[in-house]
Amino acid sequence: MDYIRRANERGQADFGWLNSRHSFSFGNYYDPRHMGLSVLRVINDDVVSPGAGFDTHGHRDMEIISYILEGSIEHQDSMGHKHRIDAGEVQRMSAGSGVMHSEYNASNDASLRFLQIWITPNQHGIEPGYEQKTIAQQGKLTELVTPDGRNGTLMMHQDAVISRIQLEPGEQIMLDNQSRSGYLHIISGTVEASSPEQTNNTEQTTNTEQAINLAAADAVGLIDSQALQLSVADQQAEPLIALWFDLPAVS
Repeated sequence: MDYIRRANERGQADFGWLNSRHSFSFGNYYDPRHMGLSVLRVINDDVVSPGAGFDTHGHRDMEIISYILEGSIEHQDSMGHKHRIDAGEVQRMSAGSGVMHSEYNASNDASLRFLQIWITPNQHGIEPGYEQKTIAQQGKLTELVTPDGRNGTLMMHQDAVISRIQLEPGEQIMLDNQSRSGYLHIISGTVEASSPEQTNNTEQTTNTEQAINLAAADAVGLIDSQALQLSVADQQAEPLIALWFDLPAVS
């Protein structure tokens, strides 16, 4: 693993109605060590108070993905969309040449929690676009957002894939980034993670580096490592839920 981001080390902004934890530099939080990875620029873990939200504001040239963890969002934008996005749903908005939108907690008595994800696009000035879907888990790794919208996924304008991982107790998975970059963000549960060791540029051993334990909101990134192995302990009572970002190689 080339990059480790612990949950309690993230940036934080508390506005009363909004408590946000920033995986990467955002707003008033700036750390040159944490500026994003490849085209992944923002992961904000936002908790919004009942009835509160983000007033109408604008974006340009950004792929904005929202993954709802708890509660519901009331979304309205300048493209004419007015939708409710519930827990478990995924929303993608391509800001493109410019879009205005607002986001509010749809409940007056329960908090809203969601991950706000920004990915830089491979095209600028495109026509803004919008999608939202519920995508059921299919096996251990389920694609949610892809460059071409394949197999019922949402489509974004970038050579990147966002997938949801779900591992039950005793299960494991090997994530091979195939000379690309990768980023794993844990949503819930705990997991043991390790990467294969490399002895030189051409030879790779079957041994792995010392494993580390990851819990909710922890994250790891791959830049030069070739793969990431995840294992959930047999005694783990809660399944692992995580997002896996398959990203272009860092030049």
